[in-house]
Amino acid sequence: MTEITREDCAKLDAADPLAPFRDEFVLPDGVVYLDGNSLGALPKATPGRVADVIEREWGRDLVRSWNTAGWWDKPRSLGAKLAPLVGAASHEVVVGDGTSANLFKALIAALRLVPDRRVVVGETGNFPTDLYITQGAVELMGATERRVDPDGPRLAEALATGDVAAVLLSHVDYRTGALRDMAGITRMVRESGALMIWDLCHSVGAVPIELSACGADFAAGCTYKYLNAGPGAPAFSYVAERHHATARQPLSGWHGHARPFDFTGDYVPVESASRFLSGSQPLVADAALEASLDLFARVDMRRVREKSVAMTEMFIDLTAPAGLALVSPRDAERRGSQVALSHADPEAGYPIVQALIARGVVGDFRAPDVLRFGFTPLYLRYVDVFDAAMALVDVVRTGEWRDPRFAERAQVT
Repeated sequence: MTEITREDCAKLDAADPLAPFRDEFVLPDGVVYLDGNSLGALPKATPGRVADVIEREWGRDLVRSWNTAGWWDKPRSLGAKLAPLVGAASHEVVVGDGTSANLFKALIAALRLVPDRRVVVGETGNFPTDLYITQGAVELMGATERRVDPDGPRLAEALATGDVAAVLLSHVDYRTGALRDMAGITRMVRESGALMIWDLCHSVGAVPIELSACGADFAAGCTYKYLNAGPGAPAFSYVAERHHATARQPLSGWHGHARPFDFTGDYVPVESASRFLSGSQPLVADAALEASLDLFARVDMRRVREKSVAMTEMFIDLTAPAGLALVSPRDAERRGSQVALSHADPEAGYPIVQALIARGVVGDFRAPDVLRFGFTPLYLRYVDVFDAAMALVDVVRTGEWRDPRFAERAQVT
């Protein structure tokens, strides 16, 4: 392997077609931010957009803004802006509620659509909210749950029983960064007679997604990671058009009604993805999301993916001298926009990450022993990748991480 120098990285940055986007984000001096897969950086346009909603739309125009500022239609107008990022038609995506609530809606809707089947297949080691929400949904519906490793033969074995109503998987594994074959898995699930639900939290805004082309039934995802919409940002739901007239989600709120301003006493769901809406939209948070989605409207996701692969490959190569085990797939085609590593000492992961943060390299730790680094091509430079890799190698080689202060656990890890 040819040795990579910082000068080589600087040349790559000079030729990078995505480089101008870095200037559209607020990035602290002296920090290499590799935690965008947990919370994205702040777009410079966001404060002004949020201030306009607060000062003009709310402060001056008050209640009229439900009409004049399009507040009522925000779940759909934002959904239409987000739809190209997930490979969906504009009317198949709505924004609102959180990922947990939206996964719950999708699971209940799927079980209702296939009433003769009472099993939900989930993913061993999936993000806890997916597991917890599934437990609650199957308990409520009198169904059962099976967990499998989706990267092995067990998924096919689980589907062969003929009693599976739905499968819920993460497109990208939150710990390892493994990127699943959305088209192949969805096809297998649909051919078995089950419905496919995708969690897109760790892939939307980082890798190209084609929900409609793959035949997915439902999907949900957050917007505060690679989409940079800020802490507490609203999530989204994807509902394939073929389910718009029949899918019944359990949180039958006013905003999902076919004629909400008739104020009738009985619920009649609208025949669109809007039937997956429940309560009022967080319009101040929506403003932050809209600022980011307007930025993404100018982004070529193919270039994002190309740069992501190049950066993660470079980081893996440069950090090899640290002797850490690669937890992520080595094949770039099977890896999302993150690199996960582990140390031979299972207690080393957290303090290594803290030692890096003290040096200005921000990654994160996931139990039990994973060092996790996210790569956001819109604002990361190749020189950042180089600097972060050199810092990691040095922290491990010198044993700097063994300083007792780096072992002190924060409330949020």
